[in-house]
Amino acid sequence: MAPGSRTVLVTVTLPPGSTLQDAQRRLGLADDEVDAAYGLVSIDPARNLFALMVTEEAGSRIKGLPGTQGPYANPRIHPFGPARPDDECGDDDTTG
Repeated sequence: MAPGSRTVLVTVTLPPGSTLQDAQRRLGLADDEVDAAYGLVSIDPARNLFALMVTEEAGSRIKGLPGTQGPYANPRIHPFGPARPDDECGDDDTTG
C-alpha cells in the first residue's frame, strides 16, 4: 500500500485460521490494496469475523460482497495543537 493512501476498514467472514492472503483471495484484493502492517485481525472468533484495512477504492469495490461488511471510516488522527514539553505521552510517574 502506498504511503499516505486513504484507507477504510472492512470486515469479512472467513474460516478459522485464515490469513491475510486468504482474505485477499476471497475478496479479489491486490497486495497494493491491503495494509499488510495492519494485517488480518480476528474480531469475533465465535462468528469467524475478521477485519482488514484496505484502500478506499478497494473498499468501495468489495462493498456488498457476501460475507463482508463496511467499509467503515478510518479517519486520520492528528494532535490538537503543538506538543507541550510538560505533557509527555506514556509518563506513568505516580511519585509526584
